Amino acid sequence: MSHSTIVLDTNVLISAILFGGKPRIVLEKVRTGGIHCALSPPILEELQHVFRRPKFGFSADAAFQVVEELQAICSVVFPRTSLSVVTADSDDDRVLECALEAWVDVIVSGDSHLLSLGEFRNIRIMRPADYLAELDEI
Repeated sequence: MSHSTIVLDTNVLISAILFGGKPRIVLEKVRTGGIHCALSPPILEELQHVFRRPKFGFSADAAFQVVEELQAICSVVFPRTSLSVVTADSDDDRVLECALEAWVDVIVSGDSHLLSLGEFRNIRIMRPADYLAELDEI
C-alpha cells in the first residue's frame, strides 16, 4: 500500500535539515513531489522555536526562512480537534492532531512517545528508515 500523505514530526524535520540521513531522504521525496506532507501551525512554531536554541545557532530570520520553505512544499492544515493522548509530551499531541486533520496514512517520527503508540486511529507511526523501506517495497 502506498502512503501518499504523511506528517513529519519536528525531530525528523530537524534531523533532515541539519544532519541528513534517512530523514533527509524522506524530506527530499516531499520536495520532489513523490510524497505529500501535511504540517500544522503548532508543528511549524515548535520547529522555529527549536531552531532558535543556542545549540543550533539559527537567527530568527533563518528559522523563519526554514518554516517558509516547508510551507512552500507541504500543506498546512489547521486542526480542529484537541487531543490529550501523550501525557509525557503535549507537543506530540499536536502531531497527532495534524495527522487526523490531514487524513494522513503515516506519521514519520523518531520520537519515542509517538513510536510507542505504533498506531493512532489507523494512522501508523514509523521511523524514517522503516517508512523508506516500505516505500521501496511498493
